[in-house]
Amino acid sequence: MNYVWGTGTHVGRVRKVNEDSLSPLSSGSSSGPVVLMVADGMGGAVGGEVASRVAAEAASAEEASAPMTSEARVYLANTAVIDAARDDSSLAGMGTTLTLVRLDDAGTMHLAHVGDSRAYLLRENELRQLTSDHTLVNELIELGRITTEEAELHPHRHLITRVLGLGPIGVDTETIELRHGDRLLLCSDGLTTMVSDFAIQHLLAAGEGVEATVWALIEHANTAGGVDNTTVVVVDVTE
Repeated sequence: MNYVWGTGTHVGRVRKVNEDSLSPLSSGSSSGPVVLMVADGMGGAVGGEVASRVAAEAASAEEASAPMTSEARVYLANTAVIDAARDDSSLAGMGTTLTLVRLDDAGTMHLAHVGDSRAYLLRENELRQLTSDHTLVNELIELGRITTEEAELHPHRHLITRVLGLGPIGVDTETIELRHGDRLLLCSDGLTTMVSDFAIQHLLAAGEGVEATVWALIEHANTAGGVDNTTVVVVDVTE
């Protein structure tokens, strides 16, 4: 398989600092393996920015003789954020989400995820969310205690229940066999809180190239209010 990706990040219309990080930093293509990710930091302007950057840098480590699994990369990132906070007391309490994929040359996607950033798969114009948000409201939805509509107005809708940097973590993983024509999206919640899945699907399926699609998604988030940083990675899968 061959992978063509575009990446972009924007501070938004409200925040003064971009606490998101991503990797790779620029567009590119490869037959694989390739590792791509989005991280959304928290813990104050400085702490959040540092946490996401440290996580992304650690999780982007080059492979040695044996491939490093996506899950192992997330654990490595978690340790790096914990160590950074331990070395600088002003960063205590910082954390970050991390949604990461490793795409191998055989067309297999290995996904690892912690937090409320997301991964989506567009296949034959149908959009599927691959990750589950680690948030209080999502847990309440899955337990059947509140509806999706009620979650949008819940006073604790922004409370994240699982992040890197605060101690031992559980990592969600999934392996998917990709097909020619698939399109992947990784994004921070700056996109998904501003733009509906219906609109995301429409933009992904519009037929634009990966870079144009990245910035169309970011522009829609900012037009809708841009209350948070927005970071987007779009990947096309071709034979």
